[in-house]
Amino acid sequence: MTVGLPDPDTVRAALQLATRAPSVHNSQPWLWTIGADTLHLHADTSRHLPRTDPDQRDLMLSCGAALHHAVVGLAALGFHSRISRLPDPQNPTHLASIRTVAQEPAEIDVALAAAIPRRRTDRRIFSSWVVPRTDIAAIGVRVARMGVQMRRVDMSTDIESIVAESVSTHVHDGEYLAELTMWSGRYAAAAGVPARNTPRPEPASWLPGRIFAGAALDQPPGTDAAADHAVVLALGTAADAPVDRLRAGEATSMALLTCTALGLASCPVTEPLEIDATRQAIREEVFGGVEHPQMMLRVGWAPVGADPLPSTPRRALDDVVRSTTRPAADPA
Repeated sequence: MTVGLPDPDTVRAALQLATRAPSVHNSQPWLWTIGADTLHLHADTSRHLPRTDPDQRDLMLSCGAALHHAVVGLAALGFHSRISRLPDPQNPTHLASIRTVAQEPAEIDVALAAAIPRRRTDRRIFSSWVVPRTDIAAIGVRVARMGVQMRRVDMSTDIESIVAESVSTHVHDGEYLAELTMWSGRYAAAAGVPARNTPRPEPASWLPGRIFAGAALDQPPGTDAAADHAVVLALGTAADAPVDRLRAGEATSMALLTCTALGLASCPVTEPLEIDATRQAIREEVFGGVEHPQMMLRVGWAPVGADPLPSTPRRALDDVVRSTTRPAADPA
C-alpha cells in the first residue's frame, strides 16, 4: 500500500474543488503547496479581516472548510486522505498536511463531491416547506462523527435579541462597516461577496441577516418572511483551540454539502459569533455553557419559483496553489 499523493492532475482536480469552499466574505484565506508526496494547507493571513474576525476564528473555519472540500474531492477521485492537523508548532499558519492512499470511492464520497459545484450561500427568505427531521438527523450524525456537536436552535425571544444585538453592534462600528464595504457589493472581483448574491435587508425576517453593501438580489415574487420555515443549526466544540476551530470548519463543510446533496438550501450565520459578548450568550443559551459555538447555519428549502443563484467568483487555482518539495514559509 503506497502512501503519498496521486498524480498531479488528480491533485489539481481536487484542489479545484477545494477552492469552491465557503469563506468569510468570500475572502478565500488559504494557500496550498504540493510537495513530493504531501499536500499542505496554509492560512493566508494577508487575507484576514481584522474587524469582522478579530481572533481569526472565521479564518480558521474557512480554511477547515477548504480542507474538507479537498478531502472530499480526493475521496471521489479514489484516494483516502490521511491528515495531520497543525503539524508544525513553529509555524501556526501551516494548518494541515495530507498524504493519500488509493481507495475505491464510496457512494457518499461521490454525492458530496457532486454537491460542491452546486452549493450556494443562499441569503434569501426560504419557503414555507418544513425541513424533514430525518434530514436534520442525517446532518447531525455526520457532523458528530467528526467530533463536533450540533444543536437545533430554538428561535426564542432571547436568541432573536442576541442576533439583533450583534447586528446593531456592527452597524455602529465604523471600522467594521468600512471593511465590509471593501469586501461586498462587488461586480467583477475574484473575491468578496458579489452584489448579485446578496438580498436587501428584510425588516420582517425573524433572523436578521448581515447588512452587506450594495445588495442587489431581489427576493422572489410572493415571498413571505413570516412563512419562512428555515431551521437554525449550531455547531460547537468541546475546546476552543485553533485545531478545534479548524475541525469545526471541516464539519461546516460536511453539513453544507450534506444539505446540498439532500436538495436543501443553506446559509452560514456567523455574525452573532464574531462578537465576544453575543458569542458567549449563544454558548449559554444553546449549549448550556458547555460547548463553544463555532458556526450557525440557516437551513431550509429555496424559495418556490426562485431563479438559481449564480456561483460566487473564486481566485484562479494558480493564485492559491504552489508546487514545491518543501512546505512553504508563512505566507504572511
